[in-house]
Amino acid sequence: MSGLTPVRPRTIGEVLAGARARLRRMSPAEAAAAARRGAVLVDIRPAAQRAAEGEIPGALIVERNVLEWRFDPACDARLPMAAYDLQVIVVCSEGYTSSLAAVALQELGLTRATDLAGGFRAWSASGLPVHSPAP
Repeated sequence: MSGLTPVRPRTIGEVLAGARARLRRMSPAEAAAAARRGAVLVDIRPAAQRAAEGEIPGALIVERNVLEWRFDPACDARLPMAAYDLQVIVVCSEGYTSSLAAVALQELGLTRATDLAGGFRAWSASGLPVHSPAP
């Protein structure tokens, strides 16, 4: 290994704990209130998962594999809304992948990025509005 410093292997649990230590995660009620004030709820679940579980009305769909490219204000593939001061609340199914994704956005300079604790399932269980999955 020429010039590379070996990295101590970490478990995904350790990586997740490190990511969450950087976030102020939001409850469903907090996320709904933030969205009413202008925060962007970003659903990163794949289409098949959204079809099976349902969707949050008004959430922006940006699948995980393109998230950083769509929100990096310096990227040619960015969304028009992409800005360093944008409050982004990332949503996945249960709140695991969203924590890692929110930290990836923070690494790009979106310091207000966070995630929804418990994900879509917590949102739905809390009684907040959802578009039900197709039968």
